[in-house]
Amino acid sequence: MAPGSDLLQHGRRQSNLPIERLSEFLFTKEVLDHQDRILGILTSEKVFDKSQNYFDGRIDRFKTALTHQKRLQQLSLIIGGKSYGPHPFVVQVRDLKSHEPMENVHVGDVGPKFGYNTMDNGSLLVNHVKVPHVNMLAKFSSVDPKTNKYVKPASASLVYGTLTWVRSTIVLQSGSVLARGVTMATRYAAVRRQFQDRDAKEWETGENHVLNYTMVPIRLLPLLAATFALHFTGRGMTELYQENQKKMAFDEGKLASTDRGPSPEELFPSTDLLADLHATSCGLKALASTTAAEGLEVCRRACGGHDYSSFSGIGSWYADYLPTTTWEGDNPLNHRDEEKGLWNSLLVDFWRLSTAYSQYMVVKNFYDALQSKSISDDLDPDTIYLLRKLFRLYALHTLEREAREFFYSSAVTVRQIQLARTKAVMKLLEDIRPHAVRLVDAWRIPDWQLDSSLGRYDGRVYEDLFHRASELNPLNVLTAEVLIKEDKREQFKSKL
Repeated sequence: MAPGSDLLQHGRRQSNLPIERLSEFLFTKEVLDHQDRILGILTSEKVFDKSQNYFDGRIDRFKTALTHQKRLQQLSLIIGGKSYGPHPFVVQVRDLKSHEPMENVHVGDVGPKFGYNTMDNGSLLVNHVKVPHVNMLAKFSSVDPKTNKYVKPASASLVYGTLTWVRSTIVLQSGSVLARGVTMATRYAAVRRQFQDRDAKEWETGENHVLNYTMVPIRLLPLLAATFALHFTGRGMTELYQENQKKMAFDEGKLASTDRGPSPEELFPSTDLLADLHATSCGLKALASTTAAEGLEVCRRACGGHDYSSFSGIGSWYADYLPTTTWEGDNPLNHRDEEKGLWNSLLVDFWRLSTAYSQYMVVKNFYDALQSKSISDDLDPDTIYLLRKLFRLYALHTLEREAREFFYSSAVTVRQIQLARTKAVMKLLEDIRPHAVRLVDAWRIPDWQLDSSLGRYDGRVYEDLFHRASELNPLNVLTAEVLIKEDKREQFKSKL
């Protein structure tokens, strides 16, 4: 049997996809160069050594974290007994000299988590602590120190700015997060071989590549298409956020008036865009993070028995990413931000509607990216044609997966669903399959970041698995001494 490196190179030779040009189209050359510089720093520092699947210097990092003296807090602003809701303040947590918590400030570690344990999460309780007036972040709202009156923002929707930025970032990152799992699973499927193909020619001997069995591409290639769809959607969200920030700059310093007059959207054009951006980001954050999290689990299962080993790299990455589906709002409830004021009995229907709208936005952003004027300058016609096949695969696979919703809404017929499933999707899988390895290579995810035996760029899967399990495993250098005080085996023998 050919070694994994030869098998993976064979997979790359099936396609002429220009990886570098596609990578630069996805990220730009400046971003890729910046990533390479950061990678050089990470791989040269001992503290980031991942040879044992953990970072060195964890205790030192605890000590460093404990020296931080200040923290941004969202505290409820109450003036004259009236609450104005949460507002951001900078609060001193620790003494600058002793590093002990300040009086009436209680801090602690929250303990081990399901995943994401490389992040130190702590608890903080602030009880009757005086915070200076100057510590309030007052870009959009403030308290007049002379009159003690609250000065509200030009528009209430301005407070959504930070949340919107975070959710837009989550949408953008979801594509690369999923791409990490798809890269591992696709490369391993190109190396792993099982059973001889009964339909193979007489001169084609040996076992078949797992990636050639349609049950593998039907799981992995729609996820590969989703990585590009989510990436372009994230870029679109980021551009929309930046456009909104420019408009908001014109609104700074304007105070809301209590007199009857034009609506906030007329006075401050950015608020209308921000409201739309906030609602869209809620739905897309929920859809994108769910797609990535569930997709990582699909990738893990597609790797067979070795998927459960930590050396596969997928399991730990899945556990670390999983909180994304609940932070910034539990995903099903996150859709509720698009339907405030509606009755509780309608929330399920509006969740389905919000999901459908978010799916439409992903398809639209993918389509718009392929219609951009710059694409013909950056990519050759064959690559553009391949990306359009990925677009069709994502759109039709979404239709197939949500067939009930499409049918109930009379958007398609049963015959159209059947044709999408049996003809269009299967033909697209066949066309995209030869390019799969190069398409994941275009994401330019380094082996250091993957930290995966199964997803190695050189295909040396089993050599690396054995190296990690035997030579790097500290348990294999220990000799256990077995001490038997008294042999009582005779007492437990069956009397039958």
